[in-house]
Amino acid sequence: MTKNSKTKISPHKRLPDYLLKKVRLGGETFKLKRLLRSFEVTTVCENALCPNITECFEAGELTFMIMGSTCSRNCGFCGVRSGHPSALDPDEPKKIAAAAEELKLKYVVLTSVTRDDLSDGGAAHFAACVRKLKDRISGVGVEVLIPDFQGDYQALKTVLRENPDVLAHNLETVKRLYHQARTGSDYRRSLDILRIAAETRPDIPVKSGFMVGLGETDLEIEELMMDIQAAGCSMLTIGHYLPPTKENIPLVNPVPPEKFDQWRDQALEIGFKSVSSGVFVRSSHHAQEQLKSALD
Repeated sequence: MTKNSKTKISPHKRLPDYLLKKVRLGGETFKLKRLLRSFEVTTVCENALCPNITECFEAGELTFMIMGSTCSRNCGFCGVRSGHPSALDPDEPKKIAAAAEELKLKYVVLTSVTRDDLSDGGAAHFAACVRKLKDRISGVGVEVLIPDFQGDYQALKTVLRENPDVLAHNLETVKRLYHQARTGSDYRRSLDILRIAAETRPDIPVKSGFMVGLGETDLEIEELMMDIQAAGCSMLTIGHYLPPTKENIPLVNPVPPEKFDQWRDQALEIGFKSVSSGVFVRSSHHAQEQLKSALD
């Protein structure tokens, strides 16, 4: 990767072949989408326009997205709609648990839109979803990918009290690019969320992730990995940014696949127990397998 590349890739310019992935919306993918609609639940796979949707849905893997499909923030990289969120559905925890049971899921990943309009950022709703899943499905693993709760550590502890199997919060990008990519977020606040989680519940693995392709340098990436590890994270994901729509911030520099192998090795040397690094890696991609790797 050229360290100081500033050449922006037009959203209409053909991407390198290694950044292209076929998406099929028929067959098993369509069946799963229909089932999810019958339970009135949604996934980040659909709402964030994830390129792995076909691969994951055909394998029966998904990440539930709770608290609606409209985010109170407007991050430049994200495909989720922003605006004024709707009221919380008090029955959503039951719906999520029922859908997970129907799908025979042994490991469930929950994420959400950011809800700055709620006094606790939606922490109590997260907690209710975890609790209902564990009550309804014996032995189920639950990973939560949470927002920053605006730095409300009591909200964070509300989620931790329900004993999720993994607590995840993504940094997403290097410090210099926060103002561009993560509107309304703060680099230090996100690190503090990870640190407080690790200190409060050292028995719960803490996980984070980031994307590349926004013009970050190798040195910035190294500093980011060191900051995340120092905050207490034992698990890390590294993926490639792909603009979900032409309205999102553009791709700056395509990164070849072999670079991800180098970053994985570097992250393991820094001290992470498990690192998933690749072009199409996303924070919840094969999450159960990554947890198993971290615990070995």
